[in-house]
Amino acid sequence: MKRFTLLTIVAIIATGLFAQMSPEQTEWYTPKPPKVTPGADKNQPPSDAIILFNGTDLSMWQSEKGEAPKWKVVNGEMVVVPGTGSITTKKYFGDCQLHVEFKSPAPENYTGQNRGNSGIIIQTKYEVQVLDIDNNETYVNGMTGSIYKQQAPLANAYTKNGEWQVYDIYWKAPKFGTGGKLECPAMITVVLNGIMVQNNYILKGHTPYVGFPEYNAHGRLPLLLQDHGTEVAFRNIWIRDL
Repeated sequence: MKRFTLLTIVAIIATGLFAQMSPEQTEWYTPKPPKVTPGADKNQPPSDAIILFNGTDLSMWQSEKGEAPKWKVVNGEMVVVPGTGSITTKKYFGDCQLHVEFKSPAPENYTGQNRGNSGIIIQTKYEVQVLDIDNNETYVNGMTGSIYKQQAPLANAYTKNGEWQVYDIYWKAPKFGTGGKLECPAMITVVLNGIMVQNNYILKGHTPYVGFPEYNAHGRLPLLLQDHGTEVAFRNIWIRDL
């Protein structure tokens, strides 16, 4: 009975306090969010995006050694030249929204992980897989839409070989504290061709080919596109700092 009476009194007091409040007490007007103009269609960059590739040149990119990239630009597409090495952005990024479109080359006689393989490697450590999976079996945590060797996609949203595939990636970078201690792991949401394939997935660490993921402290780092030996094409690459 006493507990009921106490709860009743608290409820009456709270009701009285809320009754004395005005709507304006829970409203604020500053700081105002910046105005961002959307692109002309869903795949085009908004007004505050950093354009990483617009179909004309590789001026935003370099080799992993810091030299001029040896990939080619053909018909508005950036195409991997196998054997020339992966490329990275000159700029460094942390939390971001990333848009990338890719197209697999002709399958020829390649199968499994050798067919149309590349990768979108965020902060040079965390890979979102690029692979031709049109009638091409492979391990599910290595197919397009996967966080490589960590998490299979929620759905197979790849269309077919020779068609452009559209990635929209939302990245929350890991945070490290004193002594490099991990304070908050990385988290990623991935949309492929309009279909969510990773929903706020929390990464266990980097994405190695061999071994298990782990975190090593770092700050902002470049975006890397992988040379994995096939002529994967890219276009319309843009990024927003968050």
